[in-house]
Amino acid sequence: MSRYVVMFPADNETEWEAGTEADHQAVYDTDVEFSRLLEARGGAVTGGAEISHSNRARTIRRGPDGNVLVTDGPYLESAEQLSGFFFVTCEEYDALVEAAQVLARAHPVVEIRPVEES
Repeated sequence: MSRYVVMFPADNETEWEAGTEADHQAVYDTDVEFSRLLEARGGAVTGGAEISHSNRARTIRRGPDGNVLVTDGPYLESAEQLSGFFFVTCEEYDALVEAAQVLARAHPVVEIRPVEES
């Protein structure tokens, strides 16, 4: 069975924070529907998480001089921030893509990438 990560790189954090419980529940319900659709196609969600953009976020990178820099928050030059992900397994890639289309109702961008097996 092949493994994939399904990511949400463009969710609007400000919009999420301003949303109501009903708004949040609609997103969670869509995520549950994706899981059910994937299972019906022989796959499974095996993990995942919502990623917080709290004041505890840090970026660590090596500068051009070779020194390590630690800065507050996500990498500031990024136009999009990853807001969450699922790890999934699925035999048929097309079945995963088909099931993941439901996620576009709640997430403006859904990205699927294979996980390299080592």
